[in-house]
Amino acid sequence: MALLTLGINHRTAPVEIRERVAFTPERMSEAFAELRAASGASEVAILSTCNRTELYLAGDDDCAPLVLRWLAGFHGLDAAELEEVLYIHRDADAVRHMMRVAAGLDSMVLGEPQILGQLKDAYALAREHGGSGSFLSRMFEQTFSVAKRVRTQTAIGENPVSVAYAAVSMAHRIFADMSRNKALLIGAGKTIELVARHLADAGVKDFIVANRTLERAQALAESRGGRGILLSEIPDYLADVDIIISSTASPLPILGKGAVERSLKKRKHRPFFMVDIAVPRDIEPEVASLADVYLYAVDDLRQVIEENIRTREGAAREAENLIADGVQEFLSQLRALDAVSTLKQFRQRAEVLRDMETEKALRALRNGGDPETALRSLARGLTNKLLHEPSIQVRKATTEGRPEVTEWLRELHQLDVLDADATTTTPEKL
Repeated sequence: MALLTLGINHRTAPVEIRERVAFTPERMSEAFAELRAASGASEVAILSTCNRTELYLAGDDDCAPLVLRWLAGFHGLDAAELEEVLYIHRDADAVRHMMRVAAGLDSMVLGEPQILGQLKDAYALAREHGGSGSFLSRMFEQTFSVAKRVRTQTAIGENPVSVAYAAVSMAHRIFADMSRNKALLIGAGKTIELVARHLADAGVKDFIVANRTLERAQALAESRGGRGILLSEIPDYLADVDIIISSTASPLPILGKGAVERSLKKRKHRPFFMVDIAVPRDIEPEVASLADVYLYAVDDLRQVIEENIRTREGAAREAENLIADGVQEFLSQLRALDAVSTLKQFRQRAEVLRDMETEKALRALRNGGDPETALRSLARGLTNKLLHEPSIQVRKATTEGRPEVTEWLRELHQLDVLDADATTTTPEKL
């Protein structure tokens, strides 16, 4: 069974091509049916995310050229243009690639966990559309098992490398128990959503979200049990918060030195922790000169991020070793499956020969033949038929200069062990 992976990702293709090759949910059923027909593969699966589109196939032949033409045609692309950004992995390399993807080693952000969930969705989709059989199912299941080992046995996911996480990580340096602190988040975009999630994970329970649009501020705040306000209302709430993290697209500062000074007096100089992720900055740089204010800009977060990246890179090296072991485990499983199939055929053939010789012996007995003669004839006939074809093939292999076949025969039947036993058997033992 040939295993094949074809795909494009953020490293090989620009977003203009990636978005054209993405599969929409509405066309998935159509895609599965067409892909199986065009490729001739018995098993297919499709992974489609914003950063990658990958096709996984299992079949009797290498169908890469057929799949390339189908993929280009399905999305209305020129096959030559698509081939320039396409990567292809076969057999063991296809297995290794899927495991690296699942572990986050092939992601834009090293070690990110979302891709594992997306792979699980792709597997569920393949099963739903009848695309996943015994080979791809085993490949996916082994991949998920290895990804779990990577997550539990390495630090690949313990040190997030986003700006949002770095901001919250620095807040921990000021406030040991963040469950007692109140946070003001300025902005309501994706970065602030991530900040809110990380703050909640760190124990913060009290949130205020300020935004130019009140509806958006309220939606984000209420998802965390907080309150949404307008940017103009920030001075009214500033004295009550401890942590301020800002990320907007405003061309001018939103929070000035005067407003912070007045709030510090009301707070009796309890410290403020502020992170300004925005470019241009949302918080006037002069705020940093105030006592009891810890203000960090996006450049100050680089050290935290770089430390975490170094930790992840070390963990990635450990993960590669776990993946190498996982690939070998999977290939061993496939070889075992192949052995089971071969042994089944071998046994079936032996049983046919047995039944033929048994029927001959029974006919002889029914015709009044001597039982001992019939039994000896049965044994002799069965032995001859079982050994006839193997004997021909061993002689043929020997004349063709393939002595390893003879060695396999000796190993299969433990002939060296039998020879050794015969040598050490003495007349007294007989």
